[in-house]
Amino acid sequence: MAFSSGGSKGPMADINVTPLVDVMLVLLIIFIVTAPIMTYPIEVALPQRVINPPPQVREPPPPIDLRINADGTVYWNNSPVNVADLQRKMEDEVQRDPTNQPELRIEANSEAHYEVMAKVLAAAKNAQMMKIGFVQ
Repeated sequence: MAFSSGGSKGPMADINVTPLVDVMLVLLIIFIVTAPIMTYPIEVALPQRVINPPPQVREPPPPIDLRINADGTVYWNNSPVNVADLQRKMEDEVQRDPTNQPELRIEANSEAHYEVMAKVLAAAKNAQMMKIGFVQ
């Protein structure tokens, strides 16, 4: 790009747009020629209208509060229970409605023995309880 001295007016600082227009026209022709070649069908899986509404969500049963004290006693909803009977009680709760089980909330004292906690968790697993939570 050359600057010409416009005589007494000083240097001329206008941009020469002719090469820019030439490049744009060449790009336009390239896009016009290649656009039909690049078209190909794309399968799109659109969601279909559902005729049957989804099943109604049932309200979950009240949770089971299981407390383990430091001396190893276990309380099922504030009533003492033997650890050996715990699995049978859990199985009864699961059998009421296997698809809508109550949540088992376990609260263990920090001084409680791990053996009791392990028995409680094994009983819950063997009874196939799915919702188990720990409370502090």
